[in-house]
Amino acid sequence: MTTGRPAQTELNSGILPGNVRADDWIMLALAVVSTGMLAWLLIGPPAPGISRWFFPADCVICGIFFLELLHRWRKQAWRAAFLARTWYEIFAMIPVAHPDFTANHHVLGVILLIVRLGRAADRAVGEQFTYRLVDKLSEPIVRAIKKPVTIAVLDEVVKVLETGNYPENLAKSLSENKTELRAIITEKISEDPQLGKLRRLPFHDEIVRATVDTSFRVLLEVLLDPRIDDFFSSVVRDNREQIRRAVALGLADVDDSPDEQLLRTRTQRTAAHEYDVNHPRR
Repeated sequence: MTTGRPAQTELNSGILPGNVRADDWIMLALAVVSTGMLAWLLIGPPAPGISRWFFPADCVICGIFFLELLHRWRKQAWRAAFLARTWYEIFAMIPVAHPDFTANHHVLGVILLIVRLGRAADRAVGEQFTYRLVDKLSEPIVRAIKKPVTIAVLDEVVKVLETGNYPENLAKSLSENKTELRAIITEKISEDPQLGKLRRLPFHDEIVRATVDTSFRVLLEVLLDPRIDDFFSSVVRDNREQIRRAVALGLADVDDSPDEQLLRTRTQRTAAHEYDVNHPRR
């Protein structure tokens, strides 16, 4: 005969199953009130004479839920697993039902509103309902939002990259470090087994210095040419469009796909794969 640990029961079963106590109704009512106040402020703020009472009331309700959470945690012998299952309730205890907060942080207010809806659902149909629901839906939700979130982040990154001027900054850096770079190039030419033989020629140092200075001058003029700005902008823009298209086709999630033929050019991953095939490591 084997013995095991008894199944851990929920601390409240909600009001729907029928095992109802007075505190279940009270906590459900408080959860609905706190959710309703925040939703009212987000959807259509009431008159200032009414909304100014929302934040004090929200603080009192959040304090009651905090004490009730401590009470439930004590019944669970202060185990960390309890907080791992009810972590979202901690965010629901943040008093945010204030007109200034909802006006300036609308997105964050909506997120906290969803958390409070989850807490109210727990009070209605039993503890850990929201935890189980999120656990079941987390993977489909992540799959559904991964592509649009990735594309949105990519667009923001590209916008930041487009604020720079890479040719002009590169030319500025080359100009500021011209002396050091000339010394490095001259040193490498002298150490080269083939070009090093040119040291025997007359005026060797002058020829090398003139060649390096001419190369620098031409390179700087090329980098400062406005047409180079257009070239770099085109490179960034074309890569952004190809990456967005690849993400939309789901190419980042698979190693090989016929949809890659829909892109303007082959991906860097495909080029690297072809190189590895044609140049196997010994």
